[in-house]
Amino acid sequence: MAKGDNKANYFEKLRTLFDTYQSIFIVNVDNVGSQQMHEIRRSLRGKAEVVMGKNTMIRRAIKDMSDDFPTLDKLLPHLRGNVGFVFTNDTLADTRDLIISNRVRAPARAGAIAPVDVWVPAGNTGMEPGKTSFFQALGVPTKIARGTIEIINDMHLIKIGNKVGASEATLLNMLNISPFTYGMTITQVFDEGTTFAPSVLDISADDLLEQITEGITRIAALSLQINFLSTPAVPHLLINHYKDLLAVSVETEYTFAGSEQIKAYLADPSAFAVAAAPAASAAAAGGDSGAGAAAAEDDAEESDDDMGFGLFD
Repeated sequence: MAKGDNKANYFEKLRTLFDTYQSIFIVNVDNVGSQQMHEIRRSLRGKAEVVMGKNTMIRRAIKDMSDDFPTLDKLLPHLRGNVGFVFTNDTLADTRDLIISNRVRAPARAGAIAPVDVWVPAGNTGMEPGKTSFFQALGVPTKIARGTIEIINDMHLIKIGNKVGASEATLLNMLNISPFTYGMTITQVFDEGTTFAPSVLDISADDLLEQITEGITRIAALSLQINFLSTPAVPHLLINHYKDLLAVSVETEYTFAGSEQIKAYLADPSAFAVAAAPAASAAAAGGDSGAGAAAAEDDAEESDDDMGFGLFD
C-alpha cells in the first residue's frame, strides 16, 4: 500500500472516530513500551479506542476537518510531545482510572527527570566496606555493621522534577531500587467541545455544593457590609429588620402577633415560670413512673424465677 493511501486511511479513521465519540483524552506515552501499550489497549477494549500518530499528521487532519468539527481546533495547542488520543463515550472518571491504572516499575536512568521524590531507606545494604567511599560521595550516612555497609538514616536522594545523575542511578541500581513507575498520563480532556485539565474529574458534587455555598455566604456578607441589596442577603435583611420591628414594639404601645408573647413575658415573667413548673414536674414524674414500672417488672421477673418455692422447700 502506498504512503499516500496510508495517510488517507489514517485521516478517514480519525474522521470516523471524531464523529463517533464525544469525549477524547489526550495522553502522553513517554517511557511506555509496546507490551505495556498492548495491555492498555486490551483493558480499554469495548470502552475506549486508542489512536497514536505523528503530531503533524494529527494537526493536518484536524485542520482538514475544521469545517465539519469546528471545536476540534481547541485540541491543537495540546498536541506537544509524544501524545495520542483515547476516544470514549463511557464515563470520563471510569475511563480515566483505566488509562492510568496500568503502571510498570522501572529503574532510575541517568538523565531522566524524576516524576517522584526518591528516598534511600535506612538499613543494611549487604555490600562490602570497600564501597563506602561511593556512599560518602553522595552524602549518604553509613557505618560498618557485621562486615557490611549499613545506611544510618533515610536519605532524600533525588527531588521530584530534578534530573537523575549518573551516580544516583548507579547507587539505586546497586541497591536494587526501582523508584519510578511509567504508564500513560493524561494531559488534557476534551468533552463535547470543551477542553479541561484531568484534575477536574476529581471534583465531586459535594465539592461543587461546598464551593457554591461558600460563594453565596461571601456575597451575603459583602452585601450586608456595604449595604448593597442582593438575593443571598435578603433572608438576613428580613431577619434583622424583623428584630428591629420587635424592638420597636417592645419599647412602644404598638403590638402585633409576633410581639404579643414577648411583651407578655416582659410584663410578667413569673407567669411563665409557674406555667413551666407543672410541665417539668410532669416530665420528672413520667421518668420516675417509668423507672418504677421497670423496677416492678424486674421484681416480677425475680418472683417468677423461684417458681413459688422457698430456698429450703
